[in-house]
Amino acid sequence: MSSKGQDRKKSMKKPVNSKNDRQKSAKKAEAILDSAVKEFLTHGYAATTMDRIAETAGVSKATVYSHFQDKDSLFTAIIQHLAQEKFQTIFDPQQPELRQEEPKIVLRHLATKMLTNAINDQQFHGFIRIIIGESGRFPHLAQTYIHCIAKPGMEKLSQYMTAQDEHSENDTEAMVRIFIGTLVNFVILQELLKGKEIVPMESDRLVDTLVNLLVKDQ
Repeated sequence: MSSKGQDRKKSMKKPVNSKNDRQKSAKKAEAILDSAVKEFLTHGYAATTMDRIAETAGVSKATVYSHFQDKDSLFTAIIQHLAQEKFQTIFDPQQPELRQEEPKIVLRHLATKMLTNAINDQQFHGFIRIIIGESGRFPHLAQTYIHCIAKPGMEKLSQYMTAQDEHSENDTEAMVRIFIGTLVNFVILQELLKGKEIVPMESDRLVDTLVNLLVKDQ
């Protein structure tokens, strides 16, 4: 075959990183993540293995490792996915409409939305139990949650509250901690620890009191 013919044949070959290959790779990564979620929620972090995840996903262990370096990286990817899917879209301090609303209305809406999402999301409950229950042996699990979910949320809310209260001497960072901490405590006490039957309280009552404490009427 002439050199021109060989060059033509090479040019007709499917590129290694074709769109189809990328789509297949993305689907495998998604299947691995879905399987990892099931395994972690069923068996916990320590008892879950990459072999079990690969078997549940219907792929080889080598494929799992080609997408995720190790079990820690896989767990981190799940938490990052949860953050993007469930929390990062809840509140954006850059939204123009937020500047037109009173802070009390904005914070009440945010608190209600955060509680509704957290209370009704059983998958989120499962991962919080894993993080709390196994963070003694695996402290990086808690640190991953803080880096991916808690810290970005506090930074966004601090940005909003600072902009609304530029000339105040209030400790914005402490106010944010009080706001988020109160909501987290409510979810843990009422839902994860099943305290709603022992120390019941309506979420609206908590939200109204919290917002009134943090934002004073002008």
